[in-house]
Amino acid sequence: MEEIKAKLQKIFDLVGFDSIYIETDEEEGKISISIRERTIPADKLPEMVSSLTNLVRQMTKHDNNAHVLVDVNDYRKEREALITKLARAAAKKAAVTNNTVPLPAMNAYERRLVHTELSMNPNVATGSEGEAKERHVVVSPLGS
Repeated sequence: MEEIKAKLQKIFDLVGFDSIYIETDEEEGKISISIRERTIPADKLPEMVSSLTNLVRQMTKHDNNAHVLVDVNDYRKEREALITKLARAAAKKAAVTNNTVPLPAMNAYERRLVHTELSMNPNVATGSEGEAKERHVVVSPLGS
């Protein structure tokens, strides 16, 4: 893991980001990369996080145990909080109205966040529907 960390640090230094923090967890096989960059416009953050995540995954693909999380300017952290809040609101709406509530299209990671967040909720069940970029979570009241 330290070898991977050193390679990643070198690449991000060459790119010229303001502040990079790379943390590795040997036991869990996690690599967390947090980047602070003042010059990236907010509307470019989703693409930047996705692109950097893909780059790092390609670099670490030989290590099957490595789980990579890349965050730029706390975009991922804020997005996770928003998705969690959305999931809870959908669960509440589904339970109160007794109707299914479809959520917007999300990537696999975000859908998993919703499923995990609502897995312990005794009032609702979740499922994924749609194909490719249109895949989304549907929250259903239990018993329907």
